[in-house]
Amino acid sequence: MEDSYQTILTSLKSRFQFEVQEFRGDISLVIVPEHVVDICRALRDEFGFEMLVEETAVDYWPQETPRFHVVYGFRSIANNLLLMLRVPLNGNAPSLPTIESVYPNANWFERELWDMFGIRFDGHSDLRRILMPHDWEGHPLRKDFPLGYEEVQFSFNFKEIDERKPYAKS
Repeated sequence: MEDSYQTILTSLKSRFQFEVQEFRGDISLVIVPEHVVDICRALRDEFGFEMLVEETAVDYWPQETPRFHVVYGFRSIANNLLLMLRVPLNGNAPSLPTIESVYPNANWFERELWDMFGIRFDGHSDLRRILMPHDWEGHPLRKDFPLGYEEVQFSFNFKEIDERKPYAKS
């Protein structure tokens, strides 16, 4: 791990609790939802991470604890650093605080996550659908969202669903 990352992690570790994950030189911090705004503010103001590059989510269904991870990507152009935050969220009605006040472009990312995954961002200025029609039911990127009137098939329920599928007769 580079010295610049080590300095950042040491400073943050004195104030916040998190787990560090490193994979092929990429650093991710796994944090609790309550600290997301404070850590983002510290990254921007103290360590020069001036750009929120991405904000996305991962659905681990059928696992419920945690079911989702919200993933933030931050870039420090001056220091040529990239740092990721991962926030695990439990259950079917996940929520966490918005980071709109720290990174204004989070507005669009958070609207997309609400629309596609159903992750609510408390304090968001305009949390409404951005990709799907306003009257759409459900959140299409959730793994339990039905695909065209067909039950979702995974490795754990493959045989059960495969037996009920209509196949062409030869």
